[in-house]
Amino acid sequence: MSTRVGLAVPQVTADGSPSAAELAAFARRAEEAGFDGLWVCELTSAPILDPLNLLAYAAAGTTRVRLGVAVLLTPLRVPYQLAGELATIDRLSEGRLDVGVGLGGGTGIYPRYGVPAERRLRRYLDGLELLRRLWTEERVTFRNEWWQLDDVPAVVRPVQWPHPPLWFGARRGRALRRAAELGDAWIGSGSTPPTEFLEALTTVRDHLDALGRERAAFTIGKRMYIHVTDDPGSARERARSWFAANYGNADLADRVALVGEPEHCVTELRGLRRAGVDMFLLNPMFEERDQLELLAADVVPQLG
Repeated sequence: MSTRVGLAVPQVTADGSPSAAELAAFARRAEEAGFDGLWVCELTSAPILDPLNLLAYAAAGTTRVRLGVAVLLTPLRVPYQLAGELATIDRLSEGRLDVGVGLGGGTGIYPRYGVPAERRLRRYLDGLELLRRLWTEERVTFRNEWWQLDDVPAVVRPVQWPHPPLWFGARRGRALRRAAELGDAWIGSGSTPPTEFLEALTTVRDHLDALGRERAAFTIGKRMYIHVTDDPGSARERARSWFAANYGNADLADRVALVGEPEHCVTELRGLRRAGVDMFLLNPMFEERDQLELLAADVVPQLG
């Protein structure tokens, strides 16, 4: 099976947002260069462009490349509204949407949205059930402590049936089993060090086997923060500044950022591919347009 390679769309606004024209050009060029997907994220630790609005914008300027978000913090959203928003993007893109879902790495964000942090898992699971039902049933009745739907007509239907693929973001423990049980795919976060990710990958595969699910029908992805350069020393310092600004932890760059010449990057990615990664989400931290060209020319063709 050939390796699928997605590319992260610039979203961070701390140093000035890319213009609309620049974002449109970036999406078109990524598609022309042969990337399989364009991906956005929902980040709560830094100001970024809204992921769903950005995907809808990318859909208008592309025709082939898939469009993904990894991951939406779905417990913070209203399922009835979210189902319609996601189905609309799937229709605008003619069935190219991938939807990553997750709880997030911490609980501090939840009070901002009026959501009790201690009930986030129940809200997460109920919300996913309701999303699926809204996409597949003609009328929906659903009642819990947050949402009351009494014989409600279905929202707009997505192109993909029964719904866009659901990619579960999960790092450890029971979340990995939920990914194997409920998801169409699992994606490891960019902030997960390789050793920890590989341990989690083994766990996900064990859960798939225990559940009787075919490994080949379940996609495994990994976000990789990356910078291709012939001057890795200065790039690593920039990566530390980037992680300090976006994760509040400069040292994390030393553990997870892939920085170096093309040969080094290809070797590291090939190792993960041999371990079972089907899709890489390559996430340049800066100089995104230049990195698009370097990755397309010197890295992606070597991954097979």
